[in-house]
Amino acid sequence: SPAQRRQPSAASYDKAMKHFLLAAAALTMSLGASAAGLGDIKTVYLLPMSNGLDQYLAQQLTAEAVLQVVTDPQKADAVLTDHLGETFEQSLADLYQTKPQAGDKDKADDATEDKGAARARSGMQGRRGRGTIFLVNRRTHEVLWSVYELPKDNRPAGLRHSAGRISAQLAKSIKGK
Repeated sequence: SPAQRRQPSAASYDKAMKHFLLAAAALTMSLGASAAGLGDIKTVYLLPMSNGLDQYLAQQLTAEAVLQVVTDPQKADAVLTDHLGETFEQSLADLYQTKPQAGDKDKADDATEDKGAARARSGMQGRRGRGTIFLVNRRTHEVLWSVYELPKDNRPAGLRHSAGRISAQLAKSIKGK
């Protein structure tokens, strides 16, 4: 009967609360660590994006002082891209390969390095983006932040509008609001 239904004991209630508090503390710490990683990013290198979205993003990020956009990938804390996977990893490897000491390289090495840089710059040009933008830590390759913002069309006004929304959302995430 309902009157005979067992009520949880105080001990089981305390145990459940301890588990809940531990889970909440772990979640809070993981969110804090993630936010701290994003807050450490000051400079960003933009890989080429479909329809030239990277150019609009560079303008918005600098105009709104969200992040400093750099043209030298070696000076970047993070990379903004519209794709992940094998081609992205290859782009990072090409951009951030260790450079040999001066005098140790021959012309063949220089040619290989130039081809790698050109491949990294080519990115996904000509291929349709899927609307997700990723901010990736260049050293750890961890995705620090992402957003889905598919431009309504490929005209400058649509791309500028999407870049503005992406920049505003990134700024909001960096500030932690």
